[in-house]
Amino acid sequence: MSFTSKLIIELIGPNLWRTFYPFDYHVGSYPSSEIIVVPSGFITDFASIPRILWAVLYPTDQYGKAALLHDYCYVTHYKEDRKYCDKIFKEAMTVLKVDPWKLYTMYWGVRIFGERAWKNAKMREIKDE
Repeated sequence: MSFTSKLIIELIGPNLWRTFYPFDYHVGSYPSSEIIVVPSGFITDFASIPRILWAVLYPTDQYGKAALLHDYCYVTHYKEDRKYCDKIFKEAMTVLKVDPWKLYTMYWGVRIFGERAWKNAKMREIKDE
């Protein structure tokens, strides 16, 4: 499990960012036969956290790369398995050494409240620029 490329993004609107280059994550171990590649041009809001909680859990905090990866997994319905996408999110936060209280808060947040986001996820326009 490892992020193997640098995350380079650009702000394109209020709380919206676009990846400037592809962004890779090796699932499970490194090197892995399962690599998720978030393409350049992917648009994210990082973690979809209610604004009232931003004082303690900001969308681009320590878990930002994991949140972007999780957004991509939800939008693409990766492996058609929401629970697996959430597991990858938890694994990626572990790789980033996210504080345990934040890791479990974020993980259980998506497990409990993520179903609507999963069902409403539509493939965002992804374009190489």
